[in-house]
Amino acid sequence: MCVSGKRVLVMGLGAFGGGAGCVQWLLEQGADVSITDLRSMDDLATSLSMFDQARCRLTLGTHVAEDFAQTDVVVVNPAVPTPWANQWLAIARTSGALLTTEIRLLTERVDRHRVIGITGTAGKSTTTAMVHHLLETSGHLSVIGGNFGGSLLPKLASLPTNAWIVLELSSAQLHWLGASPGWSPHIGAITNLAPNHLDWHGDEAHYRQSKDVIRRFQDSEDHFFTGEGVRSWQGGLRVPGSHNRRNAALAIEIATAAGATIDPDALQSFSGLPHRLAPVDSGPHPRFFDDSKSTTPESTLLAIAAFERPAKIHLIAGGYDKGVSLDPIAQAAGNLAGLYTIGQTGPHLAEASGGRAVACGTLERAVAEATQRMKDGDILLLSPGCASWDQFTDFRARGDAFARLVRVS
Repeated sequence: MCVSGKRVLVMGLGAFGGGAGCVQWLLEQGADVSITDLRSMDDLATSLSMFDQARCRLTLGTHVAEDFAQTDVVVVNPAVPTPWANQWLAIARTSGALLTTEIRLLTERVDRHRVIGITGTAGKSTTTAMVHHLLETSGHLSVIGGNFGGSLLPKLASLPTNAWIVLELSSAQLHWLGASPGWSPHIGAITNLAPNHLDWHGDEAHYRQSKDVIRRFQDSEDHFFTGEGVRSWQGGLRVPGSHNRRNAALAIEIATAAGATIDPDALQSFSGLPHRLAPVDSGPHPRFFDDSKSTTPESTLLAIAAFERPAKIHLIAGGYDKGVSLDPIAQAAGNLAGLYTIGQTGPHLAEASGGRAVACGTLERAVAEATQRMKDGDILLLSPGCASWDQFTDFRARGDAFARLVRVS
């Protein structure tokens, strides 16, 4: 899709940098750019500072039908749920506009034979980062993008042709990549699958169908890997947990398919990612762990299993309701030192635990309640099993708030 000279409406600028990077690239291509977002200018201040606002038309705090009726292209933020039923996108379709996304604009402009795509319910960020690390330590050029951070579109012109593009891909991004003509990466992988984002997809079947796009359009020369049943990596690894050993084994398979020669010690220098079982306090025996990136019950259970003694864990869980059952977390409460619930799902989670949880509501109260009950050798783990949007702008803000609270507790 050529965007030069076209009226392009960006629906959902977002706060993670992907939307802002896309706007920057659209302006460089000579597009006539408009932006519409339900959030305010104050909420979007960081994203708005990343490009020349004077060259764009802004509609913030609301959507206006005229914006969608008078455009050639709509770049849809993948956070927009059930886009096939969205009233504003229906106006754009009726008016003849083409709908696309930042990730689709990217994949249309890169050689898919140099693209690695990784998805899954849990572990996709860590596995993506591990693959990138393995490629770089083996002497291959590699860039990381997709759901991982800001847009790669502004970097396209400077990307070497022999660089590997390693993309973490969400189910929403894959849904859009499944539209005709469908696209899958040369090397694709699914870490694991469990019900998630049902508020976006409508049902589990649609979620799984979207995830399957990672391999649906591959051919016989492509590669596909799955983390299901993979043997755990037995070499050195700094990040804790048996699930990370499985992530490491999968990352090695992927990087090897990309031509990397794996140094057995390479993953010892992989220090993990922020907000993913990251110790907040330094020293040989940390007591506080930030796993704010945990937005599914499965990832919370993996975090619990990463420690040898669940009975010493005080767990903070709960948050935005994505329509997924939190019963697995509630059932785990009896094996923990304590469960402290927060956010929109907190009351139901506390009730489902059969009286074995403290309903706290806020993260501040949860930290206070937990630290009062902690004994020698106990740890406090923030692994919510839910998204953060009911109380925080994103999982990063939630994790940062946790770190501030425990440092003054």
